[in-house]
Amino acid sequence: MLHQATCVAIGGRGLLIEGEPGSGKSSLALALIDRGAELVGDDGVALTAAGGHLAAAPAPATAGLLEVRNVGLVRHEPRATCLVALVIRLDPEAPRFIDAPESTTLAGVRLPLVRLWPDSPVLPLRAEAALALYGT
Repeated sequence: MLHQATCVAIGGRGLLIEGEPGSGKSSLALALIDRGAELVGDDGVALTAAGGHLAAAPAPATAGLLEVRNVGLVRHEPRATCLVALVIRLDPEAPRFIDAPESTTLAGVRLPLVRLWPDSPVLPLRAEAALALYGT
């Protein structure tokens, strides 16, 4: 299934980034790539359930492209696939504290979900911390 989201792999673990158009999905991916993450797909990823896990792969139409706002489409070598460990949802109504992640189901696979406030200079650090704490 094609899912409207951006995905990067950090240490081989997939971080699926969801949010409204213009919320900063691509910008977060760019910042994470600058910190060593690998691009899987921007603004659309192919999701496949297998063995109780969710695999993400680049969408064929946009494979290897990352939108850099005010610059244009930039080529990045995409990672062929990864298993999604955590879903981040960029949400201006994100709670200040959480005791545990929420959950979401994609392609029949239940995954942990953490909402992050999108307008933060330390958003990539928060995303990495969420993956370390709550990623499966």
